[in-house]
Amino acid sequence: MDLKTKLEILSDAAKYDVSCSSSGSNRKPEKGKLGSTNTSGICHSFTPDGRCISLLKILLTNYCVYDCAYCINRHSNDIPRATFTVDEVVNLTINFYRRNYIEGLFLSSAIIQNPNHTMELLTAILRKLRNEYNFRGYIHVKAIPGASDDLIKECGLYADRMSVNIELPSSQSLKLLAPNKAAHDILKPMNLIRTNIIEHQDNLKAFRHAPLFVPGGQSTQLIVGATPESDLKIMQLSEGLYNKYDLKRVYYSAYIPINQGSHLPIIKSPPVMREHRLYQGDWLLRYYGFKVHELLDTIHPNFDINFDPKTSWALRHMDQFPLEVNTAPFELLIRVPGIGIRGAKKIISSRRLAPLSFDDLKKLRIILKRAQYFILCQGKYNGNISYDEEKIRLAIKPELDLNLIEQSSQQLSLFDTTPIPFLLLNDLPTALTGEL
Repeated sequence: MDLKTKLEILSDAAKYDVSCSSSGSNRKPEKGKLGSTNTSGICHSFTPDGRCISLLKILLTNYCVYDCAYCINRHSNDIPRATFTVDEVVNLTINFYRRNYIEGLFLSSAIIQNPNHTMELLTAILRKLRNEYNFRGYIHVKAIPGASDDLIKECGLYADRMSVNIELPSSQSLKLLAPNKAAHDILKPMNLIRTNIIEHQDNLKAFRHAPLFVPGGQSTQLIVGATPESDLKIMQLSEGLYNKYDLKRVYYSAYIPINQGSHLPIIKSPPVMREHRLYQGDWLLRYYGFKVHELLDTIHPNFDINFDPKTSWALRHMDQFPLEVNTAPFELLIRVPGIGIRGAKKIISSRRLAPLSFDDLKKLRIILKRAQYFILCQGKYNGNISYDEEKIRLAIKPELDLNLIEQSSQQLSLFDTTPIPFLLLNDLPTALTGEL
């Protein structure tokens, strides 16, 4: 099989893995070496649904010994199969980088033969890129659950970021849809990576040139909609992973109905709107100081499709509003729908000079379409309706095109030029900026 055909197959097979992020690494350029992740070394490009396409994103192989019900690469599927050699991946990465097609490599793999053999091949690729080609660009690699600790440690010395995909939100779901996988085997390498990152940080305090170990941290991916777990269950799992394993990101992937089976849901298109809400809720956990129990509970186990999670929370806690923007602390300002972290900082900085009015907030580019119902300026309320939950709910409810919402999200292909439909949502930019 020629290299172009392999690239077509294995780049297409990689599109279902969304956990590619290049932030957080600081591998600096050096004279005589190739590439960099310092400052603008990684230049992100995004598809309309927010996925990063700046990396060469491929699988080493899509031959797999596992038979996970939700996976396109399950061994019982009759699909075109291919496997790169170590040299082929290395040469593709270097040549694409030199032509300015990519800024780095996102490398994953199905399980070929066994976890250790797969991890050995992934490590060999990274070792050759770093040591033989002096490649300093960004590399994100998947740690294979079940592989030996030594292989994962060595791979971590060459990678900027590693990820171990949990895939499903509970052990019961794993047993049902991925019987070859176990939660323990997934969490063990996560803990190993976290331990070695901490050890590296301690070594840096004593030795200035201590070897790097996964400087961009680790991430994981959860499939949304393949199993019956609620948003509450998913967000509780994410919160636990952030707290216990110090993950940089949890990525959420709307289940794509590519296979059929008695244990799989019957849906026509991926639940991308639910994925979108989970990303917004995740942002509130990481940057806005929210806890899962504030956003969701047994009475409201799933996010509201009509409102972003912060607006939903505010509507359920009307007793905490309206806030006086000229006196409210930062921690409360960022809980106002329409006021993000940057907006709250601008408010606090500006109000030191003079009391702010609603006209001043417009000049600061605060999104008053939502915020006006939850704030006061110098004691004045600017909402065009009375301060009532139901009236406010109706006033700010977005008009959603449900046909567009349910369209499948895709990764840009190296070969397919079919345009991707844009998801027309009032709050779509929050998927990219995080401003809620």
